[in-house]
Amino acid sequence: MPARAGFRLSCDSLVALGNATADGVTLFAKNSDRPANEPQPLVQVERRQHPAGARLRCQYVEIEQARETARLIGSRPFWLWGFEHGLNEHGVAIGNHTVFARDGLAGHGLIGMDLVRLGLERGRTARAAVETITALIERHGQGGSGYFDKDWPYHNSFLVADAREAFLLETSDRVWAVRHVADVCSASNHVSITDDWDALADGTIEHAVDNGWWDEGRDERFDFAAAYRDASLVPEIISSGRHRRTCALLEGGKGALRPADLRRALRDHYDSGTTFTPGRAPDDERCYSVCMHADPVGTTTASMIARLAPGEDEVQTYWASLGSPCLGVFLPLYVGAEVPAELARAGEQPSDDSPWWRFKALLTRVEQNWSQAPRLRASWDELEARIEAEREQVESQARDRLQRGDRAGALAELGDFSRRALDESLAHLATL
Repeated sequence: MPARAGFRLSCDSLVALGNATADGVTLFAKNSDRPANEPQPLVQVERRQHPAGARLRCQYVEIEQARETARLIGSRPFWLWGFEHGLNEHGVAIGNHTVFARDGLAGHGLIGMDLVRLGLERGRTARAAVETITALIERHGQGGSGYFDKDWPYHNSFLVADAREAFLLETSDRVWAVRHVADVCSASNHVSITDDWDALADGTIEHAVDNGWWDEGRDERFDFAAAYRDASLVPEIISSGRHRRTCALLEGGKGALRPADLRRALRDHYDSGTTFTPGRAPDDERCYSVCMHADPVGTTTASMIARLAPGEDEVQTYWASLGSPCLGVFLPLYVGAEVPAELARAGEQPSDDSPWWRFKALLTRVEQNWSQAPRLRASWDELEARIEAEREQVESQARDRLQRGDRAGALAELGDFSRRALDESLAHLATL
């Protein structure tokens, strides 16, 4: 059966640490699945210093501001302060996901997108970002709608990574569990940390016992999912297949994973690969693929892949896809370099000067006749291959500049390349 009418939920994040990739560099990826017509501007936020005692207005609540916040790139639903996913200048990547837990949410607190942005702004490492997020939810709680057109608060999980380690963080209002990632991990829309947790919020077990969600006399180790997961609201089929699929894709490539593998994973539609097959019934888990076309449950509206290389002389790449990744291109961007300003143009109404809305228009055309999709995917693949070949050359030159101490020259070269890649992609989109 489908989710309760009007409820929207989905998102998938993946991480492969260096011991699981072909070149020993951590890779992170995320599909943001939101309402089909909700645009996501891609914004660049500068590093900032803030005075002592400064306050910060998030989506619904005001909190204490940090003394310094990091430079970052983030994908932001147009009406929100926070981000669905992003990457900061320290090489920390974060993505969030709706999860269903037993605690009630009343009133306003921080929402998942607030917490992604706050973790990116304040975390110099993945571990520090997790500590930031957990401290904030303990202090302020979660609450407030994550949707423009309905009052629907929800709990969140987060996948957080840097060059050296990664963590899965799952929450139920102010309580949480964290699992350290050994090599690969994916997160979807259900609580999945069982008795394999590495840390819990103070009082997590006692809170579950007090509410009758866990028997204090049980001999086994506390199982966070068994105590806190709520499967009564949304059928497991919506997220279980996607999570099993992403786990299989990561495990199958473990030890040799490359950015191209994560691109294919984010574009995945089960047996039909990168080509979506319409008409599947809501009680078929293949209706809810990693690349989602299942409105009102969810539609993929923005995606990211990040290469989290260690060291100041390395180049960290942020690939961004606008709209559905199966009908688009991943554009290489760089936190330290200038991100093309038009990527931040994405208001509520369609606009020809918005790259997001232009990719959305292509999807709308294809939705009338999905037989066009393989031809369009092949055309995008050719362009993406050319951009990737140039990227490897440009990044190699930028590394040389960084090693010689020419940081300004390296960032200018990377920014120019991002501009060329976007211009070429938009020109190609016009021909389609």
